[in-house]
Amino acid sequence: MMSSTVIDQPRTGARKPPSRAAQRSNREAPDRARRRKSPRQRMSWLGYAVLVIGVLGSIAPLYWMFVVGSNTSAAVSQFPPTFLPGGNFVDNAAYAQTRVPFARSILNSAIVAVSVAVLQVFFCSLAGFAFAKLRFRGRNALLVTVIATMAIPAQLGIVPLYMIMVNLGWVNTLQALIVPGAVSAFGVFWMRQVVMGSIPDELVEAAKIDGCGTFRTYWSVVLPNIRGSAAVFGLFAAMGAWNDFLWPLIILNSPDMFTSQVAIQQLRTAYSIDYSVTMTASVIATLPLLLLFLAAGKQLVAGIMEGAVKG
Repeated sequence: MMSSTVIDQPRTGARKPPSRAAQRSNREAPDRARRRKSPRQRMSWLGYAVLVIGVLGSIAPLYWMFVVGSNTSAAVSQFPPTFLPGGNFVDNAAYAQTRVPFARSILNSAIVAVSVAVLQVFFCSLAGFAFAKLRFRGRNALLVTVIATMAIPAQLGIVPLYMIMVNLGWVNTLQALIVPGAVSAFGVFWMRQVVMGSIPDELVEAAKIDGCGTFRTYWSVVLPNIRGSAAVFGLFAAMGAWNDFLWPLIILNSPDMFTSQVAIQQLRTAYSIDYSVTMTASVIATLPLLLLFLAAGKQLVAGIMEGAVKG
């Protein structure tokens, strides 16, 4: 009897049916959302259009370089210009190999770029860790001195550096390119900022409590946590070493020791430039960098975004 009374009574907490105004508002809500979203969509398409123009503008020089490199030198001055690749790319590459040992120069550039990238990542991250997390006398003054060296043009150090290489007997050797590029002031500053933003002091103190020394803390705690940014820095260091031209041109004097940039410069004669052969060599020298960025593109973007967020 008691239960039937409870069932017949209306529920006080039951939800009331929505009014007509609420139903109309609910029906119009998606339309309002679409109307509010349409300006964003137009901005999105505009952004894509800008990106497409930027990509085409970036690819155009490389494509034109390939077009000229696969044709004859007459394609440079031809009017109307040709925009289609020709069939002389292999012949031009073979001719470049007869003028200078171009394949050997690619290998030399790879050795220098990989060595410089590995050494810069190691030494710059180690120095960045010291400046960011270690407390020692004169730390700030030494850091300011390191940063101040970035204001000195690199050309001012060429003569003293050449004299050092002569005294060491390193002229016309690859170590003359690798050792001076093993560390950079910009890399030290970059890695210091990364370590400061990525590694909390408590983590370093915990490693010390667990018995880790300074280098063990760097190797086992700091370096694994900054590997994304370190990889990006290594890519940029490798690219800089690969494209370096002035110092290799000064210190190298044997064709077998030329890097790719110096070898391309040697393709020109005293009175003329064979543009098709030069462009063919330039395309071949660019391909390793393109393959490197294609292989490490995700890591590169992730590292840049990591640095942007933490910065």
